[in-house]
Amino acid sequence: MQETYVYNQRIGDVLDNIRRVMIGKEEAATLSLVALLAQGHVLLEDVPGVGKTMLVRTLAKSLDCDFRRIQFTPDLLPSDVTGISIYNPKELEFEFRGGPILGNIILADEINRTSPKTQSSLLEAMEEKNVTVDGNTIALQQPFFVMATQNPIEYEGTYPLPEAQLDRFILKLKMGYPTFAEELEMLERTAGDHPIDSIGAVMSREELVHIQEEVKQVYIDKNVQHYILNLVSSTRANAAIYLGVSPRGSIALMRASKAYAYIHGRSYVIPDDVKYLAPYVLAHRVILTSEAKYDGTTSEQILESIVKNVHIPIRKEFT
Repeated sequence: MQETYVYNQRIGDVLDNIRRVMIGKEEAATLSLVALLAQGHVLLEDVPGVGKTMLVRTLAKSLDCDFRRIQFTPDLLPSDVTGISIYNPKELEFEFRGGPILGNIILADEINRTSPKTQSSLLEAMEEKNVTVDGNTIALQQPFFVMATQNPIEYEGTYPLPEAQLDRFILKLKMGYPTFAEELEMLERTAGDHPIDSIGAVMSREELVHIQEEVKQVYIDKNVQHYILNLVSSTRANAAIYLGVSPRGSIALMRASKAYAYIHGRSYVIPDDVKYLAPYVLAHRVILTSEAKYDGTTSEQILESIVKNVHIPIRKEFT
């Protein structure tokens, strides 16, 4: 119990660090930690200048982990991400030079600015936690966490992420503009040195890996699992959805719910955890029909409607 308390304190310290740098972004900070503890990855989609990259940098600086940044551009090659084998004339053999993907916390900045071929170089790493170069499979260090950013309004020179790539992100988040009061406080905090310069690591790599293992042990009742499956099944039967959520989405929602419960000091998942997380975990995994897109309906709106209409288990049945 004492050990668990210490780890919960570490999570609080990470959130405090983010609050010192980011104003009014508690929800995005908490959800980013949910993805990290669930061993998933995050896609941050929003307009420029609202703090997407700053959130990733702050999270990385709060953790004593190897941080790598990849700036995705149209001319980026898969080998620029994974690494390449170079011939060493002295040793008369090829030696592997690892790319930036071989870190712990990876910032994939403007991921939709590179070609699908380069985007696909992330698929194996994000799903299987290893990369294959020249026929050799290299295991990635643990923890391994990707936070990707993309701009939703600037389409020139961009490549939309394919469904297989989107499905690898456990959560899709939007930052949003700050309120007037929040932006005023932001101006005051950054009038001198930037707050990110004053924060340091508050959680070690070993502690993070241990917490990720503890999250796996969080209890989820069969009734709550049924609730997850009812939500997912509803996306497959919805008339406005052309392609519903896959089983990978069901697993992602369960893992995220466990991490959310752990962050809130519980050793078990409740239906409200699932209900809150469902739009963030499932909305980017569905493909709408042409008619729904034409009507201006968004996947978030449909998921919110599904969550409202699916029965929530309110009691545990004993047999």
